[in-house]
Amino acid sequence: SNTVKDKTANGIVLSGLRKDYGTGSLAVDGVDIDIAPGEFMTFLGPSGSGKTTTLNMIAGFEEVTSGSVVIADSDVSTQPAHKRDLGMVFQSYALFPHLTVEQNIAFPLKERKVAKSEISRRVAEALELVHLGDYGKRYPRELSGGQQQRVALARAVVFRPRALLLDEPLGALDRKLRASLQLEIRRMHRELGLTCVFVTHDQEEALFLSDRIAVFNKGKIEQLGTPSDLYNSPKTLFVAQFLGDSNVFTGVRSGATFQSGGQTWALASTEGPSEGHLIVRPEHVEVHPADALPAAGHNATTATVESSVCLGTYHRLELRFPDGTAGLAMAPARARDSAPAEGTEVVVSWSIADQCLVP
Repeated sequence: SNTVKDKTANGIVLSGLRKDYGTGSLAVDGVDIDIAPGEFMTFLGPSGSGKTTTLNMIAGFEEVTSGSVVIADSDVSTQPAHKRDLGMVFQSYALFPHLTVEQNIAFPLKERKVAKSEISRRVAEALELVHLGDYGKRYPRELSGGQQQRVALARAVVFRPRALLLDEPLGALDRKLRASLQLEIRRMHRELGLTCVFVTHDQEEALFLSDRIAVFNKGKIEQLGTPSDLYNSPKTLFVAQFLGDSNVFTGVRSGATFQSGGQTWALASTEGPSEGHLIVRPEHVEVHPADALPAAGHNATTATVESSVCLGTYHRLELRFPDGTAGLAMAPARARDSAPAEGTEVVVSWSIADQCLVP
């Protein structure tokens, strides 16, 4: 499709962005992000963390208190929303109920005074893009929620926007439908090469879709990086716990050793905070019989299995460590293996390379 290909994607640069509603704390507190042309950037965080407010300042729906929004090298911070030339998709599909699918998609083109012949060509192209070629004459009420959201996507890209902003667009859909629309959004992003800014509180969605993720917390960005950076090398406890499950051991570091709950473990280096949390992802935890000796290069501790659930390819084991800390292991379920029963004492170990120390 050449819907957008004939126009280079635009980057978006946010510098020192702040939003103050006068409540005593800043809703957005000094956000700096450089979104590359054609990048899929996700703002991830709990509700109230500032991610939607930041998106709305990019869109022009919220005034910037201080700082700037620059799109394709021009400062749009004070420009009204309709002049910014951005596509928007919301959680509520916001379709016009009295217009057909075709008329809904044509709406932004009519507003921009595009020629009639060109409108019908572009609308047909946009319908093909979202796999709704035969649905043009239908009304929104005749479509499922997933189909309505596809129409909203088609309408948001049909006028060749400078970038596409998506605010929790899949929040109202059930799990299976979300998964299929995530695939659609990913495919559309690749086909169109559009710069996308996507807001979600769903960590799996963020990991699946994004080139990079900005993790928001209390109006600031805790960490910005690729999905694998954030998952494998979280810089803070908040990021480690918000993105995926973690075993968290709290203790003190001296040199290349870490002491926690009466245990001493090796660290990969002598760098790092003197007090902190050792993070180990559940899939990196190996579970052994109680008399096993850990392999070289592994840290180990004893644990009690509190619950054991088979999830098909994995056993999900909830653990209790000697100091009372709760933990989690995801052990591959092999055909003849049986997972240790609830109440069993086990030894758990993990490679020193697979742990991470955060302040």
